[in-house]
Amino acid sequence: MVKVGIIGGSGFDDPRIIDNIQRVKVHTPYGPPSDTVITGSHRNVDLAIIPRHGEGHRIIPSHVNFRANIWALKELGVTHILATTAVGSLREEIKPGHLVFPDQFIDHTTKRASTFYEGPQVCHISMADPFCPKLRNILCQAAQELGFHYHKEGTVVTIEGPRFSTRAESRMFRAWGADIINMSTVPEVVLAREAGLCYATIAMSTDYDCWRDHESTVTWEIIASVMAENVRNVQALLLESIARIDFSDCSCKEAIKTALV
Repeated sequence: MVKVGIIGGSGFDDPRIIDNIQRVKVHTPYGPPSDTVITGSHRNVDLAIIPRHGEGHRIIPSHVNFRANIWALKELGVTHILATTAVGSLREEIKPGHLVFPDQFIDHTTKRASTFYEGPQVCHISMADPFCPKLRNILCQAAQELGFHYHKEGTVVTIEGPRFSTRAESRMFRAWGADIINMSTVPEVVLAREAGLCYATIAMSTDYDCWRDHESTVTWEIIASVMAENVRNVQALLLESIARIDFSDCSCKEAIKTALV
């Protein structure tokens, strides 16, 4: 049975997009999730929503309890996760307002617990293809039919934050092959794989980071403005994609079986 978890990034955690809303407090071995979990449904699909940064965006990226969030969704029976995130663009062709469905990531974080297995059992999870290809295909199909500007693949670099990059860092990430930049995908995607959950990201480009010399440097005001203009598009994509998730067998769910030492 399919149950979809939504991890809402900045501006995308509005529970009013679903029906039969309830709030559930979940206790985990890793402490409390970012907030109470909002459960409900859409077109007969059960849902669970966690606002990644808490209600009102009160938790900085480094302090998000990623393990508790993923554990809580797994505990509630979630089988698939769609995560939303605001990103800076590192490529000219990825314009503000465009959507990207990443297929790769680069981890440039430094302070985050990135595994459920800290001993005595050790886990070496395979992350060669970290995002569920079936979910990404559903997102692409829905975005095309809705007429949105989207990119079917891309590499996201996740930085520690909460500060934005220097120009030198932004240029370095471009040289590394990154296409977009954020502060939230890692370790969320890794933990989802350890939990045996299919996971895909809806990334919305809000700015060009700071690698373009002639461009205004990124500010929170700029990001919030672009998100406000496009949040309905992301909500429409979420709702359309949720209704199309009908698979249960996936390699994402099998990776953990060969990862434990």
